[in-house]
Order: sequence, then C-alpha cells, then structure tokens
Amino acid sequence: MTAAVTVSRRIAASAERLFDAWLDPAAIAQWMRRDDSGRPSVVVSDPRVGGTYSITMIDRFGENVHVGAYRVIDRPRELEFTWRSEHTVGIDSVVRVTFEPDGDGTVVEVHHTRLPDAAAAAVHEAGWTELLGRLERTMNGMEAA
Repeated sequence: MTAAVTVSRRIAASAERLFDAWLDPAAIAQWMRRDDSGRPSVVVSDPRVGGTYSITMIDRFGENVHVGAYRVIDRPRELEFTWRSEHTVGIDSVVRVTFEPDGDGTVVEVHHTRLPDAAAAAVHEAGWTELLGRLERTMNGMEAA
C-alpha cells in the first residue's frame, strides 16, 4: 500500500515565474532547502522531459539527496517528476505540481504520490508545506530586488 499527500499555497506571483522557479537550478537552490540557515542546496538539473535532477539539501545535520526525472513539463500549468529520497525507501515516488492563476497570484499545489507509508507521507507533507512557504518568501524577496 502507498500513501499520498497534497499541499497548496497561494503565492503573489505569476504562474510563469513560479513555474520557472521549479526548473532553474539557481532558484531551486535558494528555496528548496531544509532550513533558513543561509546554505543553499546544490542543484544539478536537465529540465526537459526525460531529463534528470539532483538536489542536495544541506543543513547542520548533514546532507539529504533527492533525485528524479522529469515526466511532464507544461509551462506554466503543470510539472511532474519522480522523487527519490531517504524517506521514500528506495522507490520512485511521483510529484505533480500545478499552477493555477488566481487574481494577482497563483495557487501552487503539490500532489505527492507513491509514498511508501503514512510516516513518509507525514514527513513529506511537512516538508512540502515548509518548502512552499520558503518559495513564497523567495518570490517576495525577488520582487523587492
């Protein structure tokens, strides 16, 4: 049996800007990290269908590596990729991110499936919730710059 989680957040930025922040290695390094310690993640990405990525999140406890392959890239509506990390216990889970324009912002929804169990689902729900908050703060910082 597998588990799934869905988290969403409305962010005051265009769907195009938000979508691009999920594929640009420099942007990913800033918002997709384990904490706000100031240490960006190390990101290698080939953002095309069939291309792969590697995100190494670094914090005071060490490194956490996430790898996968892009399955759908439909700018600026949908992004889907496989996801493997220490919490997926050697299986490729699947992440689908949608971007729905909403007035002067966009609702970003992350739907993560094929998680091995409820414990992994809980970890990923907390993680994606935190990451969407960090994405929002990063986008706000980019607006101010």
